[in-house]
Parts: sequence; structure tokens; C-alpha cells
Amino acid sequence: MGKSPHALLKRITDWLALERNIIIMVLAVLVITLGEQMWQKFVPKYLEALGASTLIIGLYGSIKLMLGAFYQYPGGVISDKLGARKALTLFSIMATAGYILYLISWNWEIFLLGTFLVMVWDSMSQPALFSLIGEVLKKRQRAMGFSVQSILKRIPIIIAPPLGGLLIMNLGLIEGMKIGFTITILLTMFASIFQYKFYTQRERRKDSITISLLETSKMMKKELKYLLIADILARFGSYMASQYIVLYIINILGGSSLDFGLLVSVQMATAISTYLPAAKMADMYGRRPLIALTFTFFSLYTLALGITNTLAIVPVSFILAGLREVGEPARKALIVDLAEDPYRGRIIGLYYLIRELIGFPAPIIGGLLWYFNPRCTFLLASIISSIGLLLFLLKVKEKQA
Repeated sequence: MGKSPHALLKRITDWLALERNIIIMVLAVLVITLGEQMWQKFVPKYLEALGASTLIIGLYGSIKLMLGAFYQYPGGVISDKLGARKALTLFSIMATAGYILYLISWNWEIFLLGTFLVMVWDSMSQPALFSLIGEVLKKRQRAMGFSVQSILKRIPIIIAPPLGGLLIMNLGLIEGMKIGFTITILLTMFASIFQYKFYTQRERRKDSITISLLETSKMMKKELKYLLIADILARFGSYMASQYIVLYIINILGGSSLDFGLLVSVQMATAISTYLPAAKMADMYGRRPLIALTFTFFSLYTLALGITNTLAIVPVSFILAGLREVGEPARKALIVDLAEDPYRGRIIGLYYLIRELIGFPAPIIGGLLWYFNPRCTFLLASIISSIGLLLFLLKVKEKQA
């Protein structure tokens, strides 16, 4: 009887794919995300307050995508060379320097400069996180591992945006954002120390071989390339619209910063409700159906925004946005399945390099359409995402996923 609670705990941790390094990883991600999400969704309004035009706001979105592209492959190389402990600690320290620049920025130019450091955590850490899951979890556990990581990452996104909205409503946009940046700096410093102290460093192979991007691309399996192309199209539509949603809700539909924060909470609560059942289904029955659902909701979300005339029905759009996550653990697990060692970090880095690089002009295109008619931004985004869904259904077969 004495062993019963321990046995039950072991079954729960096995079912949730909770290995020591995975627990440390998700806690670090949770802490940093809690800080970031207090202000991240309000950045377009903050840039507007700093004197940025709509095109500059689009440029900010494109810079994030560009950095998200170019940082991925170096992040994979560093992960392969240093291991998760040192790599993730380094990335969080560099991001802290970016948050400090955000805090002291007095114009939009300085703010954009800080983005080059802030994006180190968002982008360079991704191959390291994927590699860590691929390294410590069995194939049948990987979707669940990504699901648990995604849930804990999104719990702060339920809490933080309304808090950020309240700060802005009570203190004003500038002061509210600066308090958010300060909190993020403190939390990220804590996460850096926590990761360095508690990660269990695994022995790294002594790999002195340097391979080129072209050689890495040849290591990508055909199935992974088809998934990448479909992913690019689905995300391109999303990237066109994402920077302008807060402007649409506040400037056009007449919502407040608190309204927008609560809508983001609805989106995240919806996403979290899908993760565990969807991940278990993906690990047991295959990845393809759930990935197809994700691409479907990418298209429906922007379509719903484009045809919305009143704030009262906007929550439906954000519920659809949350449902986009139903197949994300399956998609990430499939990427890890197809990106095998010894160069998993590099292959994953190249996947995201290509995806984000091609998506780079999307926010600028969205900004140009915004000048013509804001609804056109969302409607064209929906059409492009639909093409990605169609390609996935035609090219990625069940035996591959």
C-alpha cells in the first residue's frame, strides 16, 4: 500500500511525458511567457504611441519574422554543440538585454533595435526545445511532451494580457507597458539562473564536422518538405493578419485594451482545452487528421475576423483562433519524428528558417492591404491559408504522418 501513491505519480508523469529536463524546460518557458504576454499583444499600439505609422508596425512584424527565420538555424547549431542547458540559458540572458532596450526606448527606432535581442529567446531556443523533447522522450510520448509544454506556455497567456490591459487602462499606455517590461526582465533573469542550475546536462558527442545549409537540406525527408510547404502557406496568411488584429479590435470595432486582453484569454483557454486529448490521439492514431484540422482553423479564424462587423461576435473568431492549436503538438512531433539525429537541431532550425524567411513580407503585404481596406487583409489571409490546407491534404498521406 505504501508504494501506491508513488506508483500513481509515476503513471501520471509517464502519461504526461514529464521527465526532469522537460519539467525544467516548461517551467522556464512558463515564467518567461508570463512576463512577455503582459505587453506583447499591445506592441502595435505602443509603437503607434511612439510615432510609428501602420507600415512601420508592419515592418516590426516583418522584422520579427526575419529574425525568427535567420535565428533558427544558428540556434540549432548551438543546441547541437552546447546542449540544452547552456544553449537555453544563453538565449534567455540575451533576451533579457532586449527587454532592457524595450524599457529604455524613447522612440520606435530603439524599440525595433531591442527586437533583435528579444527574438533570440523566441527563435534560437526553438530547435533546442525540440531537440530536448526528441532526446529524452520516446516517439509515442512526443506529441504529449509538446502538448504539456504548450499548455504551460499558454496558461500565462490567459492571465497576463488582461493584467497588461488593466495596467494600460489605469496607468496609461506608456507607463503600463514599461511596468510590463520591468516584470519581464526580472522573470527572465530568474529563469536563466533556474535553467543553468537545474538542467541535467547530457554528454554531447564530440562532433567536429561542420555541414552546410545545402547539406542539411538534403537530410530533410520528402515528407518533411511537403509538411513545410503546407505550413508556409497556412502561416503566411496568419502573418499577414496578426499585427493588425489589435488595431482592428480597438481602432475599428471600438474595443478597449481590456476587451482585447480578455479575447486573447478566450483564445488561450480554448487552445489549452484541446491539447491533452489531441496529443494522446496523435500519439496513438497518427498525426495527419489533427494537423489538417489546425490548417483548417487557420483559414477560418481570419475569415471570421474579415466578415465581423461588431465586437459582440468577435469572441467566436478568437475561439477559432484557439482551435488552431488542436494539431500543433502533432505537427511538432511529426517534425521531430522526421528530423533524426545526429543533426536534429540543424534540421529543425532549417525547417523554421525556411518557413519564417518566406513569411517575412507577409505583415508588410497585410499593411498595404490595410490602407486599401482592413477587411481585405483578413480575407486574403484566409484564402492563402486554405491553399496550405489543400496542399497538405493532397501531399501528406496517412502513412507519412
